[in-house]
Amino acid sequence: MAVAVASYPTNCITLSSSVKTKYSISCSMQQPSPTNVKVVINGAAKEIGRAAVVAITRARGMEVAGAVDTRFLGEDIGQLCDMEEPLEIPIINDLTMVLGSISQSKATGVVIDFTDPSTVYDNVKQATAFGMKSVVYVPRIKPDTITALSALCDKATTGCLVAPTLSIGSILLQQAAIQAAFHYNNVEIVESSATANDLPSPDAIQIANNLSNLGQIYNREDLSTDVLARGQVLGEDGVRVHSLVLPGLPSSTSVHFSGPGEIYTLKHDITDVQSLMPGLILAIRKVVRLKNLVYGLEKFL
Repeated sequence: MAVAVASYPTNCITLSSSVKTKYSISCSMQQPSPTNVKVVINGAAKEIGRAAVVAITRARGMEVAGAVDTRFLGEDIGQLCDMEEPLEIPIINDLTMVLGSISQSKATGVVIDFTDPSTVYDNVKQATAFGMKSVVYVPRIKPDTITALSALCDKATTGCLVAPTLSIGSILLQQAAIQAAFHYNNVEIVESSATANDLPSPDAIQIANNLSNLGQIYNREDLSTDVLARGQVLGEDGVRVHSLVLPGLPSSTSVHFSGPGEIYTLKHDITDVQSLMPGLILAIRKVVRLKNLVYGLEKFL
């Protein structure tokens, strides 16, 4: 699902899709190194980190060069991922040590950050100090943090891609929802998941913010928020989110639009963390060409 691009712009301007975020982010491109990209995975022992190890190992032009986590210290990351052969890369909890080793080799390096909003800035700062690019997939990063990261990357002329989602299907749903919003006055978002963590989900919040950012008022005949069963209104434009939680449910997002005599529904399901891997590989291929910070993988679709 990775997208190949024949030519690259020399300058571009990107804007956050969040209606609350006021910053703008510029980016520019440079030619990548012809050698394999050395990838460090910070948060390697997580489910998504282990999936990333396998996906990167199988991808052309890149290789896993480091695994950082606070769990399973000393264990071979390949064995932890149930790969046929060990990668001879032990999990360590010292990001600086890994970055220093790659820096000495003069290789092109990328750090994948799957950690926590509270550590993202320091992690990117460390990567930048060693001349390495960063791909950040950490939900619920505060706008102030992204603004600070943008200033850091501008000063260092180093690329960073902050991706609210790595799911290409989710990005396509969001883009389709924006197109549909110009033609319908009523919209509600319904999401489902197996657990009650982080609800409304970052995807649902981003869709609601995208729709609110269009300047339209939705559901004019039903704007009241007094009835709790009617869901949570995000923003001031009447976009409601309903979150259904039941063990065994896939992660799913549906956007329902209605007009006179018709219902238009967009739906996207995630059944496995593997769905994020094509987006991750695309992010790695693109970030090595950046000199600044870009917010949103959709800028490269």
